[in-house]
Amino acid sequence: MLNDQLVSYSGVQPSGNLTIGNYLGAIKNFSLYSEKYKTFYCVVDEHAITVRQVPAELRRRTYETLALYIACGLDPEKNTLYVQSHVHEHAELAWILNCFTMFGELSRMTQFKDKSSKHSDNINAGLFTYPALMAADILLYQTDVVPVGIDQKQHVELCRDIAERFNQIHPDTFTVPDPIINKSGMKIMSLADPTKKMSKSDENTNAVVYILDDKDTIIRKFKRAVTDSDTCVSFAEGKDGINNLMTIYSCFTGKTMEEIEKEFEGHGYGDFKLAVGEACAAALAPVQQKYKEILADKSYLEAQMKKGAEEASYYARRTLGKVQKKLGFVKL
Repeated sequence: MLNDQLVSYSGVQPSGNLTIGNYLGAIKNFSLYSEKYKTFYCVVDEHAITVRQVPAELRRRTYETLALYIACGLDPEKNTLYVQSHVHEHAELAWILNCFTMFGELSRMTQFKDKSSKHSDNINAGLFTYPALMAADILLYQTDVVPVGIDQKQHVELCRDIAERFNQIHPDTFTVPDPIINKSGMKIMSLADPTKKMSKSDENTNAVVYILDDKDTIIRKFKRAVTDSDTCVSFAEGKDGINNLMTIYSCFTGKTMEEIEKEFEGHGYGDFKLAVGEACAAALAPVQQKYKEILADKSYLEAQMKKGAEEASYYARRTLGKVQKKLGFVKL
């Protein structure tokens, strides 16, 4: 808690085109938190380099991710929006927290195992220890809540363990954060393989709907979505493809599963897939328009980066200074 105000923190990597999974599971709901919390939203470019990046693309995507934040409803006057590498305290606290994070804990992280199998030629130390950097991101701001997708819950649980371990040795240093998992759209699945999460790094672009896809592309991808041999639009066990499409439709329209089943009673999968595509495209259209306007004004984006970094640094310095003092570091 900062200045008697609850704190919410979240971050998104600029490592690829953001998907409707990122939008529905996280970004779409971010703006709701600014009414209740002091909110920090970070473009986590330091996390992105655990896998090899093309420098020009990383720079471009950093601007694009910040523009998307704002286009999706994050008002820079109500939220602290900034780029991770602009606040050096993240990296400094990460090293300290590495020394309070156990090797066995990092070995059990699901995402390390997944990324190691996908990038077997580059299993670097950063890929292994990045949960400590994620913990630093969160703990720097004395964060109370972390809105995350269900696949990131393990990272917040580790962050809690690290904070509690540090606090046992050096009491009253960190606020121990709680994860908040949005129940609707908490995990959007691949259109090509609905047993797997939709991923922006999927090589099959037809499996993924990106926030910036145009209407024709969105509808084409939904028309090709994998379903099953049944024809009834109903949410049931064993109907992973339709369940996923119903979840997406529910997120974009606000309708319950029962309402969706009633709406498409007597209609086949073709009609339903088209409706999902139309609802998705209609919801994303104003976001895309605003995004184009914002991205065209580079000076505006850089001004927001600077403003956000200054705000974030103010709070980050306070926490890092407190930690360094407790550890016995000499301050000049």
